[in-house]
Order: sequence, then C-alpha cells, then structure tokens
Amino acid sequence: MSSSPWLVVGLGNPGPEYAGNRHNVGAMVVSALAARLGGRLSKHKARAEVAQLRLPPLGGLPGPGFVAAVPHTYMNLSGGPVSALVKYFDVEVDQVLVVHDELDIPFGQLRLKKGGGEGGHNGLRSVSQSLATKDYCRLRLGVGRPPGRMDAADFVLRDFASAERADAALMVQEGVEVVLDVVRLGWERAQLEVNTRAGA
Repeated sequence: MSSSPWLVVGLGNPGPEYAGNRHNVGAMVVSALAARLGGRLSKHKARAEVAQLRLPPLGGLPGPGFVAAVPHTYMNLSGGPVSALVKYFDVEVDQVLVVHDELDIPFGQLRLKKGGGEGGHNGLRSVSQSLATKDYCRLRLGVGRPPGRMDAADFVLRDFASAERADAALMVQEGVEVVLDVVRLGWERAQLEVNTRAGA
C-alpha cells in the first residue's frame, strides 16, 4: 500500500439551492463521512471544505488517517481545488478517490472504478484536466436515468423525488461505508468486495 494518504473528494455544487440535488450526492457522502468520524469540514485555501480524519484504532494501533474534501467551486470547476489539495497534502494520484453521481448505474447502486472515461460528467472532466490524468479512483453513486425526454443536465440538478429519499439516504450511508473500506482495506480488496456485492 502507498504511504500517501487518501484524498476523498465529494463532488457537488455550492449553496443551499443545490444541496439536495442528485448532482450533490458525492458531497453528501463526504459530509456524512466527516460526521461519522467526529470531524468537521472547514474552509481551506484550496477553495474547498476540508477535514483531516482518522479511522478508529484497531488492535491497539491507530487507524489510518485520510483527507476528506468538498470543493467550494461549481461542479465544472472541481478540478482546481482537487489539484491544489493533491499538492498541499502530497497525495499520489492513485490515492485520490472522487465520489460522484452516476447516470449509468441504477438508482441506489454503488460501484468502484479506477480510470476510464468521464461519461459526460463535467466534474470528472474538470478533475481529469487539472490532474492531467484519468487514473484516479472513483466511487460512482447511481442516481438513475432521466424520465422520458428530460435532459440529463436538468435531471441531475433536481432533488431526489420524495419516494426516493429514504433509499437515497441509505445510498449515502453505504457510500460512507465504501469509503471506509477503501481506506481500511486498500483499493484492490475494497473494489473486489464492493463490486462483487453489486453484481458488477
């Protein structure tokens, strides 16, 4: 395993009007993660809310530490804060985990993926450009497909429907567990376990 800490970034748009959008489910996971570990996201000069977190002790040894962040920028400018945090915390690119909404996965399902395309996701495109690589890790949170002929961009900027909210909250909590698995177990083992559970 790398000696570099993990940098876990939840993508979203800033401001209360976007807080419940499908597009913000990555940011929801990171906020819930910080709360789960008793941390608090606070302003950082990299234009992000950042918390330095640590897993609980195991077998008398301190748990691994990692950095959690939510960019302050709009989704399509997410890469600037991510790149700045990579430099500030001296993180290897393969220890960057971007948590984001995904249209191509059924609602409520989660997948871990390393590298590959961005699938039209503006946040991922910005991260890839700023890091000059696509070889970072992703936690993809399925938000479903737009109904009928609704534009995908309009769909992701809507809140979860009332009938979906309980399952969306469960997905956020499962996302927290997956991030903890990645930090605790390492990428390969966590990816195998998570994607096997999902039937990927």
